[in-house]
Amino acid sequence: MPKHRPNRKSTRKHILAKPLNTINSNTAGIDIGSSEIYVAVPPERDEQSIRVFSSFTCELYNLVHWLKDCRITSVAMESTGVYWIPLYDILQHEGIEVCLVNARYVKNVPGKKTDILDCQWLQQLHSYGLLSNSFRPSEEIRRLRTIARQRDMLLKYRAAHIQHMQKALHQMNIQLDNVLSDITGVTGLAIIRAIIAGEHNPQTLAQYRDEHCRRSYEDIVRSLQGTYLDEYLFELTQAVELFDFYSKQISACDLRLAELYDQTKKNISSPSTLPPPAKRYKRVAQNLPFDIRSCLYRLAGVDLTQIDGLSALSVQTILSETGVDMNKWPSVKHFTSWLCLAPNNKITGGKIFATAARKTTNRAAQAFRLAARSLYHSKSALGASYRRIQALHGPQLAIKATAHKLARIVYAMLKYHSEYCDLGEIRYEQISKERNLKRLQRKAAQFGLQLTPLPIKFVT
Repeated sequence: MPKHRPNRKSTRKHILAKPLNTINSNTAGIDIGSSEIYVAVPPERDEQSIRVFSSFTCELYNLVHWLKDCRITSVAMESTGVYWIPLYDILQHEGIEVCLVNARYVKNVPGKKTDILDCQWLQQLHSYGLLSNSFRPSEEIRRLRTIARQRDMLLKYRAAHIQHMQKALHQMNIQLDNVLSDITGVTGLAIIRAIIAGEHNPQTLAQYRDEHCRRSYEDIVRSLQGTYLDEYLFELTQAVELFDFYSKQISACDLRLAELYDQTKKNISSPSTLPPPAKRYKRVAQNLPFDIRSCLYRLAGVDLTQIDGLSALSVQTILSETGVDMNKWPSVKHFTSWLCLAPNNKITGGKIFATAARKTTNRAAQAFRLAARSLYHSKSALGASYRRIQALHGPQLAIKATAHKLARIVYAMLKYHSEYCDLGEIRYEQISKERNLKRLQRKAAQFGLQLTPLPIKFVT
């Protein structure tokens, strides 16, 4: 009979896990809803440790008074929609620390899900110190963010009515969008307003052509030959009126943004130190009632529009979401991870089986991705890097990698107040060539070989 060998795993010494220690006992968990709010405090603080409050303002103050009676100094709640904002502001004003948690990262134990279990689970995790607070910019940046988001929303709504204008024109077989790149430009709007006013002669309408228009007078005349039916003209009229209404609202947002920029804390006192704009082909933001580039420079202390791919409106979107204080993130890796632009390495068995970045709706991350996509034809070092990555791995990974690089540049400029210096496409290609040559020499040395350059042959 062979001698029985004991299983090595069964002979190992098992180490019992230590129980979690309570870091802060003065905590509460809040489950936010549209009409009801469930609050849980430690059981020893009140006979009824779980209470339900309505979402009315008077009930919110009753909630805060009850938390103070229970000696609660810190609460944790999920960022559910926009329902958490009123309670968050009241708790902050009353001096209670609020830990705003991303609902995606707080998952309850398996079983039946109820509001009572959710608030108890939040209170328990928060007492152990297992919850991380979500980022929220300063109050003045939040004001800018609110108006900037409102402006973006109005732009999207106005874009839908531009499509309605194109639909009405096509139904009349007026091919104006085939000869004009933008029907809401100077030439396009002048012709459309004349059509609504009752002018339907193509030759007369084509006279509204701007002198800077690329298409000829004859092309515009041919595109305006259609059937001007009353029902389609009525549809076009309403689309133009809605377009004008949203344009007026966007102008009001621009004026409000100008006021907020004057009220925010400035890192640069004199606007005369603004460096000259970068010399590159870039579409400049038009129809703005103020110099947005100077306002952004005084706010940030550096000119982020010097970075290739970033326009003034893109920088406004980024700063209104992230703010200008980069000390909120310990390092640039934390910043890019918050933007979901860094690889999300998932490791099991000591091996990486997934590296795809997390999906996000972060507006700053979207602005970085759009800026990265615009670098395809850029003659800068960032443009050369984008094209190199695209040739190796495709456009999707190139956009992600370039957006990650743009985020690192913005982080460094805001934190250290350094200026951006573009190496240029030629210099980047030289550095890339030298890097590849060193890599090949290192590989050859591992196999006991040596690289020898070929002699230069002169062709006569």
